[in-house]
Parts: sequence; structure tokens; C-alpha cells
Amino acid sequence: MVQQSAAAPGTMYRYYILFVMMLTYMFNITDRMVMSILIEDIKADFVLTDTQIGLLAGTAFTVFYVVLGIPAGRLADRTNRKKMVAIAVSLWSLMTALCGVATGFWTLFLARLGVGVGEAGGNPPAISILTNYFQSHELSRAMGIFSIGAVLGPVVGFVAGGLLAEAYGWRWTFIILGLPGVLLGVLIYLTVREPDRSQFSKAVEDKAKAETQEPFATTMASLWKNRIFIRVALANALAVTASYAFAIWLAPILIRNFEIPVSQVGIYLGIVWIAGGVPGMIIGGYVTDKLALKNPKWRAWYSAIAVLLSLPLLCLCLLTDNLLLALVLYAIGYGVHSSTQGPAIAMMQSSVSPTERGTASSIASLSATFLGYFIGPAVAGAISDRLAPDYGTLSLNYAVIGITILSLTLAILAYIYAARAVTGAPPKSA
Repeated sequence: MVQQSAAAPGTMYRYYILFVMMLTYMFNITDRMVMSILIEDIKADFVLTDTQIGLLAGTAFTVFYVVLGIPAGRLADRTNRKKMVAIAVSLWSLMTALCGVATGFWTLFLARLGVGVGEAGGNPPAISILTNYFQSHELSRAMGIFSIGAVLGPVVGFVAGGLLAEAYGWRWTFIILGLPGVLLGVLIYLTVREPDRSQFSKAVEDKAKAETQEPFATTMASLWKNRIFIRVALANALAVTASYAFAIWLAPILIRNFEIPVSQVGIYLGIVWIAGGVPGMIIGGYVTDKLALKNPKWRAWYSAIAVLLSLPLLCLCLLTDNLLLALVLYAIGYGVHSSTQGPAIAMMQSSVSPTERGTASSIASLSATFLGYFIGPAVAGAISDRLAPDYGTLSLNYAVIGITILSLTLAILAYIYAARAVTGAPPKSA
């Protein structure tokens, strides 16, 4: 049964909601990514290979994320979304803290599974809530601001994680960074109001659909036939595969290639993520909202162009032997690449009906997580282990470059294909 509440309040409150949901996304990524800055310490403590580290950093996290992703999105379409977000952030935060008491590979693997269980229920209801607080013509901007959480998350994870790891060790780093998320869950439960699902829905049939949820098979069939959603979800998943490869492996690459301490790496990466990601998220959302008023296809066209421009920059940053140049190239490449997040989410959410939004978001997140986390890290680690005898410390660089070229090339083609489905009218079936 869909739970309703009063319509969304004024501007200040809805931006408070946006800020809180952005913080939720930040904690989501922080708890997911802090493993990266701790890789070398964990590897040394437990005597692990790059393949095992890839399994811990990516595959372990995604096992239950993938299994529970669609049920979580389905639940977000029929239950109180703010309660769901509050419970999810509290759960994954507790599981992150439990990573700090792991005794070996398998106990750490199980704790990372738990992080994935919690995070599966985070973004779908959060994105669905925001879609009811912001209208279509401002949705790219709102989603761009929301996606800043994906920038600040690694910054907190890497900067704070690096400093904490150097001061207290990797175990206390997990505990200290994990527990504050529980307080955020309480704040969300107490202060966020559940918005009306039919808000901003002009069509009578959309308002009616907001009252009752369609059967699961009907919803899945509708999404499968939605050309815009399917194509953009695929393009976004391919694009973020490269982002996840860098997020997980860039810290160990810098440590191995330039022999700098973990705390210094965290600070460097925190700076470049803020310098590139924050303006990228905001500018991408703002520009595409403006362009989409003239032609809705611009959200997809812009994304294809941005990914194309980021591709050589991301590859070159892994080929230079100059640390400063590597960081500058990555900052620019990451900023351009990240500017596609707002328009991608906006295209997907605008193309579906009110009670499909949570399910749609979960499918999109599941696709991106499966490619970016379940496959990407483990594959990169396996390739690195295979190349290590011939290329030494550069083996990981080449592994990430290969994944980046393949995933971003396919993402460009997918965004161009998605643009063909976008019209000024409601989405048509395939």
C-alpha cells in the first residue's frame, strides 16, 4: 500500500531534504570506498593477492547488493521511503564498523556482504523522494547536487581514511568512519517528511498510478519496453565502470608507482575529487537542464560528448611518471566524466511513472554496481596479477587502462543510441 503525506513544503525545506539525501549518498560511498585506501595495509596483514583484494573491494560488496537491489527498489515504490533510507544507512554503517573486527579474508568478506545488504536499500528510495520534491525542468540540477555525495564520499573515505589509518590502523578506521552513519539514520527518521508520490504528475493516469502499485511483472515489462530508461541505464552503467575502477585502484597505483605514504595519497585524492567532481556535478546538471529546454536529446548528447572527452585524460593520467601531472589529468578527466551523473539520473527518473521510480533506480544502480564493482575490481586485480611478472608495479595501471577504454567506448555508443529514443513526448515502447 502506498503511503501518502502532505505535498512538499517550501524551497528551504526541499533543499534541506536534498542536502540530507546527498549526505546519505556520501556515507554510502564513503563506507563503500574506504576499503581502497586501506588495501595495502589489509593486504599486508592478511597476506592477500590483488585478486583477493578485488573480491573484497568489489565482489563481496555487490553479492547481496545485486540480489536485494530490485526487491529494495520495489519496496521503495510501495512503502514509506524515508523510513527505508533511515534503516538502510544505519545498517550499512554498522556493517562497515564490523569490518574493523575481521580476523581474516572470509570474515572481512562477510562484513562487506553486510555493507552491500544495507546499501541496496539506500539510493532507490532517496532518488524517488527527490523526484517528488523537484520538478522535471530542475531535476538534472537536483540530481547533480545529490550526486556530489558520490564525490564527497571518496574524499572523506580517502582523506579521513588515510589519516586515521596512519594514526590508528585500518581496523579503527572502519569503526570510526562507520558509526556516524547511524546518527544520520536517526536524523532522517526524525526530520524528513514523506512526500506525495503524485506530486508534479500532470497526467490523470500518472496520478492514479501513484495511488496503487502495479504488479511486479507489469512494472518490469513496462521498464523493459521503456527505450529511454533501458538505454540510459546501460550507458550509465558502462560509464561508471571506469569510475569505480579508478576509485578502487587509484590509491594503490599511486602508492606503488610513486612510493608515497597512505595519508598523503588520501589528501591528494581528496583534493582532486573535490576540484574535479563538485564543479562537474553542478555544471553538468545546470547546463543540461538549460539545453534540454531546447531539445531533450541534449541530456544524452552531452553525456556522450563528456565521456568522449574524459577518456584520453583518464588513460593518460596512468601513463605519466609525473605525480602532479597525473593528479591534474585525473582531476580534469574525472570532473568532465562526473558531469554526466545528473542528466543520466534525470533522464531515467523522468521517463518512468511515479510508482516505478524506486524499481527503476534500483535496476540502474544494480546494473552499474554489477559492472563497476562485481566485475571490474576482480577483473582488474586478476589482469594485474597476470601482468605483474612482465610489468611489475605498472601491471595495475595497464589493467585499469584496458577496462577504462573498453567501458567508456561502449558508454559513448550507448548514450548516442539513447538519444535516438528521447523525444519531447512521453517515452514510447521499443
